[in-house]
Amino acid sequence: MTGDPAHDGTAADTHASPASHDSSHGLTDMGYVQVAVALAIITGLEVWASYTDWLGPAFLPILLVLMIVKFFSVVLFFMHLRFDSKIFSALFYAGLFLAVGVYIVALFTFHFFDG
Repeated sequence: MTGDPAHDGTAADTHASPASHDSSHGLTDMGYVQVAVALAIITGLEVWASYTDWLGPAFLPILLVLMIVKFFSVVLFFMHLRFDSKIFSALFYAGLFLAVGVYIVALFTFHFFDG
């Protein structure tokens, strides 16, 4: 026995290596790069769509769908909600729905939805 608590064969010796840390979270470094590239492509599509006129009335729904895809990609992968405890997801989504609800109430207060 070395006397060093970090190397005495106890649980302190079983720390996860960086490689096992990535696999426990489901994505490797290359996986994060792939998600980032996909987000960059979606952003490019959004910018391209904003400069084109041929989309007509489909412009806003297309942008909203792209925005939602980007939002959930960032939340699930970069904020690790996909891999963390379900309580963190529940807390995040509760706050999200509360914020959206407050925003909608504010829009009604200012008669945003009036014809």
